[in-house]
Amino acid sequence: MQFSVITLFPELVESVVAEGVVGRAEKRGLMELKCVNPRDFTEDVHRTVDDRPYGGGPGMLMRPDCLLKTIRSERERLGKAKVIYLSPQGKPLEQSMLQALSEEGSAILLCGRYEGIDERVIDLEVDEEWSIGDYVLSGGELAAMVVVDGVTRLLPEALGHKGSAIEDSFTDGLLDCPHYTRPERIEDLDVPKVLLSGNHQHIEKWRKKQALGRTQLRRPDLLQNTELNESDKVLLIEFMKEIKTSEVKS
Repeated sequence: MQFSVITLFPELVESVVAEGVVGRAEKRGLMELKCVNPRDFTEDVHRTVDDRPYGGGPGMLMRPDCLLKTIRSERERLGKAKVIYLSPQGKPLEQSMLQALSEEGSAILLCGRYEGIDERVIDLEVDEEWSIGDYVLSGGELAAMVVVDGVTRLLPEALGHKGSAIEDSFTDGLLDCPHYTRPERIEDLDVPKVLLSGNHQHIEKWRKKQALGRTQLRRPDLLQNTELNESDKVLLIEFMKEIKTSEVKS
């Protein structure tokens, strides 16, 4: 997977490959990250990348001339790479979008700064706009790093265990189930007995029930978009009954 990140702060974005899963994937050649600075495509001595907006208003906008040159240079280098502009006005980022991008082979991530970028850049060269949440950051760099991390961990062999990405939250439309490790007891809290039973069928059923119930309690909106089979519906009903029973006892 090849990532080209267009940014005024390449050192910031490059730190995403310094450690962790993304760093290991980069060292193993599973992904490649290249940061391109629009200042390198300016023609004035001051390397100007911003200017005042037409019509007045606060702040500055990134200029379209240097951005278009940067994007087109990377398109030529990468071929059919999708150009994604990280913006608060973009489509909310979902796991399915990361999965689809991981199968593309390459992507150009455009990071805005100041008050944003000239709209004509979006009209001419941007394929999609993505947002990582309903809030505003100083620039698109952190959002680009989120995308790089989220996509990289989906690449074959990027994670230590083949099932790790498959069992993540959102992969099947549900939140993940709770997890436990040693010791068996910590401050009077025990690991659920089913996880110590060795009965993998019961463990799998418990995990699915917990995932369904946790999603219902924390993100009921996700279940509205998920078609449950009869078995899942029974598990969810059982979970909600167990929750009510425990609340009565407490």
